[in-house]
Amino acid sequence: MRKHGFFLGLLPKSTPNVTSFHQYRLFHTTLSRRGLEEFFDDPKNWGQEKVKSGAAWTCQNMILTLEQEAKRQRLPMPSPEQLDKVADSMDALDKVVQEGEDALRLLQTGQERARPGAWRREIFGRIVWHKFKQWVIPWHLNKRYNRKRFFVMPYVDHFLRLECEKRARIKARKENLERKKAKILLKKFPHFAEAQKSSLV
Repeated sequence: MRKHGFFLGLLPKSTPNVTSFHQYRLFHTTLSRRGLEEFFDDPKNWGQEKVKSGAAWTCQNMILTLEQEAKRQRLPMPSPEQLDKVADSMDALDKVVQEGEDALRLLQTGQERARPGAWRREIFGRIVWHKFKQWVIPWHLNKRYNRKRFFVMPYVDHFLRLECEKRARIKARKENLERKKAKILLKKFPHFAEAQKSSLV
């Protein structure tokens, strides 16, 4: 406090209401982690027949409400990185749930995808995943289904070869660029090259 008073005493008396020259910022941290337990539901809900839905989105809803209130009052939102962190955690939870569903489906039906389908060639020659769909009308009487062309025209073969050549060129350019970068690094750092040769021996 003496230091602050000393510096303030050097200012002219006409300076209006100067209290401090320091800029303060609130310190914020994330919540304490509980290991893998935070990825699972509350143990109180285990074995329950009815569980309140939407409980996992409470934190995100609170942060979104805080953001809207900050916009309404035209104030900066405190620690806006919370939105990104919550979005990443929710994506991780969705991936975990999806992996569990995929594993269960593989055990029960042997299908990798939730909706059955097949790899087919479209009219431009590209291989796409075609999802099966239930139709009320038989396929040979369904005009909408018959308009879908699952075959390749003969004039497309030339363009498919050109596309394969283009991909091969791009791959070769990337490999050549990586080799050139490796040579430049070996010239700059020759001791790494010697260490690499000794490790191979």
